[in-house]
Amino acid sequence: MNYVANLAELSTINGIRFGTSGARGLVTDFTLPAVAALTQAFVCVLSQERMVTDVAVGIDLRPGSPLIAKYIIATLETLGIEPHFMGVLPTPALAAYALNQGMPAIMVTGSHIPFDRNGLKFYNFSGEISKADEQAMLAQPINALPLDAVETDLTELLANPAALEFYQQQFLQVLPRHCLTGKRIGIYQHSSAGRDCYSQVFNALGAEVVELGRSDIFVPIDTEAVSAEDKTRARQWCTEYKLDALFSTDGDGDRPLLADEQGNWFRGDILGLLCAKYLGIKQLAVPVSCNTAIEQSGFLEKVVRTRIGSPFVIAAFHELTSPFAGFEANGGFMLGSSISLNNQQLAALPTRDALLPTLAVLALAGDAPLSSLYADLPARYTASDRLQQFSTERSQHLLTQIAANPQRFLQQVVAEATLLSLDTTDGLRLTLNNGDIIHLRPSGNAPELRCYAESCSEQQAEDYIVSVFALIKKLTF
Repeated sequence: MNYVANLAELSTINGIRFGTSGARGLVTDFTLPAVAALTQAFVCVLSQERMVTDVAVGIDLRPGSPLIAKYIIATLETLGIEPHFMGVLPTPALAAYALNQGMPAIMVTGSHIPFDRNGLKFYNFSGEISKADEQAMLAQPINALPLDAVETDLTELLANPAALEFYQQQFLQVLPRHCLTGKRIGIYQHSSAGRDCYSQVFNALGAEVVELGRSDIFVPIDTEAVSAEDKTRARQWCTEYKLDALFSTDGDGDRPLLADEQGNWFRGDILGLLCAKYLGIKQLAVPVSCNTAIEQSGFLEKVVRTRIGSPFVIAAFHELTSPFAGFEANGGFMLGSSISLNNQQLAALPTRDALLPTLAVLALAGDAPLSSLYADLPARYTASDRLQQFSTERSQHLLTQIAANPQRFLQQVVAEATLLSLDTTDGLRLTLNNGDIIHLRPSGNAPELRCYAESCSEQQAEDYIVSVFALIKKLTF
């Protein structure tokens, strides 16, 4: 088996790329040579910091994930490193356990991206790897390894439940016992890696759980672009089952979906803001795409805006002082510093998590309906969606055209619109003179063009998305 000189060359040949969080590619790209090279590069970079003796490995429920885990485990064993296979579990559960144990981790997951794709997320001794770590991996020389005879029989992959148990216990220890008593909570399980553990946590905190929508086929839920079908489903389920809340996540459990008693999904950044309020967070790092209600809320002392992607949010933590955190528009919450909650310590977890913001917001509401939490927030609404099968090259070309004359683009969307400012931190973020926002950027994880819109009217934000995509299709198809 002949490997190329370094990981960057392999990526060029194989199609695997580092996106906003982790390495992503088609399922067919994750061959034994590719996975072995990624694993070897990760270990070599870590070894420059300290000796690597153990690595935790976890998977989501995509059908191809177990075989990729097998490739990782075989590579680790060949390198003289002990793999700890933690089975199917949420990404934050693997990360939290590995951080507590002082060992690195690799999660096999494509998160929310389409079914024909998969990915790897890497965690070093202190948490999620940085963009600098990614570049170091890409430059790392790769050696040939004797892996031709790796068995593809997956029956011997026996999972250690320790990571999942640790993840559950950390919430049960810091939240008041029976804080969800009297709550009837639906869990839209689909193919989420944490679908079984969520029921156990909610039950332990006193909730009555209704399990819904379990699927044996992988469902790529995107919490930033909730489908019309899932919006309708939430309203129907909340009415039919008389739910106080409906909870779900993306495929690997690091991005939450929480609906109120009326079946209306919270936007991820609003969920993050309410979580920060409950936890007593005073300083935040968030991507530029997040709702401006964050600054307008008055809950915070300092807000730092970053490029989109958890590594950029985490990199901004050095600008903040405790207690601090970060989150993304998709709702993934990153606890940057350890905090005291209900006289118990909750350890920092610098990677996206779906369960913490959900539990925090449920606890914040108390006996009141979840919808009542909107009353304390500024009237700022965000909508978002994506054009799929829209290549990065097409997206970049389109954004270059728009940037050359953004005012003309705006007037084609809304005739009376006037550009107030243009932010190029990540894509093109156009602020109108009435304070409304239209933001376009290529996805970092898949061939998609994303659009975010913000307004003081929910309908207006949604109308912007429809108008922008209608115009783009007319311009590019």
